[in-house]
Amino acid sequence: MIEEILPREVVAEEAFGDLDADLFPEEEAVIARAVDKRRKEFATVRACARRALARLGHRPVPLVPGERGAPRWPRGVVGSMTHCVGYRGAAVAAEEAMLTLGLDAEPHAPLPDGVLGAVSLDSERRMLAGLSAEADTVCWDRLLFSAKESVYKAWYPLTATFLEFDEAEIDLRPDGSFAARLLVPGPVVNGAPLTGFRGRWLARDGLALTAIALAAAPGTRRHDPANSAVI
Repeated sequence: MIEEILPREVVAEEAFGDLDADLFPEEEAVIARAVDKRRKEFATVRACARRALARLGHRPVPLVPGERGAPRWPRGVVGSMTHCVGYRGAAVAAEEAMLTLGLDAEPHAPLPDGVLGAVSLDSERRMLAGLSAEADTVCWDRLLFSAKESVYKAWYPLTATFLEFDEAEIDLRPDGSFAARLLVPGPVVNGAPLTGFRGRWLARDGLALTAIALAAAPGTRRHDPANSAVI
């Protein structure tokens, strides 16, 4: 499903149940004390990621979470992982093609009581009211939450800084697209300050999926803020 909302330069793999997947010792150490459910989703989403990497020509490698849980990808690769009940997915791309990726999967169901107010702006809640009046079979509040998660996953590799829910304003559109306007200064990408992201969404078969793929300008090399090096 996720490939339907990603550009062709991005390779994605997904699973709708847990796989019998092996882990590298470095990954085993991360989840040594995890419950069985966490262990299975951790292993399955990494199996998806390694399958996607193989399609790009990369050998299997450990995919260990770094700071704030962001996975450490092989040199020359950008990627994103996501999982929720009944779904695990990963997408990767060559950094010559994409500067960053952000994926999120959620159950296609209304947010629990009290969550929307904590994660949304007044303008976004007004938007949701209008969208619900137009298409009430879509859980727009859940898509808003998912889009914000995708924004953060795309933002963090570029900045190594946290982004609060109220620091990006989402504009969901019925045509399956969305835009995110950053309300804080962004990094310089493709020769100009980043002011936002564009993405796509899909709601089907009990899932709400959002994806962001920020393309690299020709000749662009991605700056890694975590170690102040160009990678």
